Amino acid sequence: MFVSYLILTLLHVQTAVLARPGGESIGCDDYLGSDKVVDKCGVCGGDNTGCQVVSGVFKHALTSLGYHRVVEIPQGATKINITEMYKSNNYLALRSRSGRSIINGNWAIDRPGKYEGGGTMFTYKRPNEISSTAGESFLAEGPTNEILDVYMIHQQPNPGVHYEYVIMGTNAISPQVPPHRRPGEPFNGQLVTDGRSQEEREEKERTEEKEGDGGAPEVFTSGSAQAFPVRHPDGFSPHRPDDLVPAAPQSPRRSRDHNWKQLGTTECSTSCGKGSQFPIFRCVHRNTHEEVPESYCDSSMKPTPEEEPCNIFPCPAFWDIGEWSECSKTCGLGMQHRQVLCRQVYANRSLTVQPYRCQHLEKPETTSTCQLKICSEWQIRTDWTSCSVPCGVGQRTRDVKCVSNIGDVVDDEECNMKLRPNDIENCDMGPCAKSWFLTEWGDRCSAECGAGVRTRSVVCMTNHVSSLPLEGCGNNRPAEATPCDNGPCTGKVEWFAGSWSQCSIECGSGTQQREVICVRKNVDTFEVLDPYECSFLERPPSRQSCHLKPCGAKWFSTEWSMCSKSCQGGFRVREVRCLSDDMTLSNLCDPQLKPGEKESCNPQDCVPEVDENCKDRYYNCNVVVQARLCVYNYYKTACCASCTRVANRHPGFLGSR
Repeated sequence: MFVSYLILTLLHVQTAVLARPGGESIGCDDYLGSDKVVDKCGVCGGDNTGCQVVSGVFKHALTSLGYHRVVEIPQGATKINITEMYKSNNYLALRSRSGRSIINGNWAIDRPGKYEGGGTMFTYKRPNEISSTAGESFLAEGPTNEILDVYMIHQQPNPGVHYEYVIMGTNAISPQVPPHRRPGEPFNGQLVTDGRSQEEREEKERTEEKEGDGGAPEVFTSGSAQAFPVRHPDGFSPHRPDDLVPAAPQSPRRSRDHNWKQLGTTECSTSCGKGSQFPIFRCVHRNTHEEVPESYCDSSMKPTPEEEPCNIFPCPAFWDIGEWSECSKTCGLGMQHRQVLCRQVYANRSLTVQPYRCQHLEKPETTSTCQLKICSEWQIRTDWTSCSVPCGVGQRTRDVKCVSNIGDVVDDEECNMKLRPNDIENCDMGPCAKSWFLTEWGDRCSAECGAGVRTRSVVCMTNHVSSLPLEGCGNNRPAEATPCDNGPCTGKVEWFAGSWSQCSIECGSGTQQREVICVRKNVDTFEVLDPYECSFLERPPSRQSCHLKPCGAKWFSTEWSMCSKSCQGGFRVREVRCLSDDMTLSNLCDPQLKPGEKESCNPQDCVPEVDENCKDRYYNCNVVVQARLCVYNYYKTACCASCTRVANRHPGFLGSR
């Protein structure tokens, strides 16, 4: 108890010291009432002149797939922030100048987390929420102990990459500012600031312009006139490098002692998969080979850089990871999926290859669990109500609601309908007494004349008045009809209908008929009249449909087609189908009873038409036929009837000559 009191006392004293009356506070120098704060360079009470903040946006439109350098992080950089401006299928990568991969190197995509490199710890973030639009990022406090390069693994249009870091010291300058621009001016989306005010920078620019002598421009930084070598970014795309700009106006210092010389080449546009590079030509002294300003050489003699292929070997296969699908459930534990393909880049083309080529890499997961929110649950708000009936079987109800995890009543669809408690059920209140319930007798007699009946309805129902001593309806059912007589029928005209005939078919839908005649009733007889005598009365139907039983499936066929030949044997066809009672196709018919679909027809011989001019001129024309002389025109004419008859009987018999 004493220890707790002592702790509370110390906390009270500490609070009183930190928050003095009058709003006094402790500055970064630990003095009470000091207003000193840490500037962006990390200096307590500093004026932001002890460092430079280098920031910009990499917006190059990239065309080839693969690694492209974004920015160089110099040695000693702090407060490093590399952030993709929007979510994309691209990936950021980081490696040292020694070639050691730190994050996402060698076509392998690392998981988000912390990675050591360049003497500091980098935090790699990759938002994975479906609804998030934030891109990837590298964050580090620094300082770095070596030069690091940031790359983009390009797979889709570049959304832009924002970079920012701080360089300590007054002579620091971004390695990406070209020699023909001053600090503070944008270059390829990069802006370098040195902590000076706008007026100080303009005054400095005017001083530099006065001191200039027309030679090669130099880059100065705040607080120093020291020139800093500039290294231009390369590897963006396979076109000419940025430092190959037209030469400045010719200077009088040009002489024959200087000439153009190739000093290396630009970096390859890609690390693999067939990229391109360009030679770099510099103006040097013929003897010492020392590099001098380009104005010493003849600009007209400068060679034109020509593109050269490089890194023509195929890139290592890599896993191409698609976006996660939406969660399979709106609440609770669900599943989401993504497509993972093995791809390989060559000649600026990304091809899908067999999965075994990526076996050196761990295959990313294609399924994952997900949970968007906690599901709502069912709650029973009230007890069961009383039964809806005093006796017998009735129903009772209770209030069941779907409640969210914060206690709000929501739609039933938010809860699992399969787990919904019953809100209505049957209840049995025991047997009820029963009695006969009767309607009043009808006012109308069934016959307009003569003997008829009047009717009423009789039903056995439960009597909810339990005090009545009734145990059941019993067999004494009250009468439902009573006789009535509207007087004798004399001279009354009416339709008389006979009994229905039998149904026209044994199964399926048929018809039946009855005779309907107009008659006049007398006391003991009736007289048949013309139908028009009863025209003022509604005539009963004389025909109606009937259905004794279903026929089941039966064979139906069409009419026979025309015979294919008129003589000497042809054939005809028809279509046969099995149909059910509702005239739809069925397979329940007996195949052995299926009617034939093809039969022969017209088997008789063909009788040639009689030609009066086609006669036999000789009595022995049968010899001409036997000798097969009908092929000759002379015999065909002389024995026309015989030759024609045999030709019709045996086509092809005569042959041809």
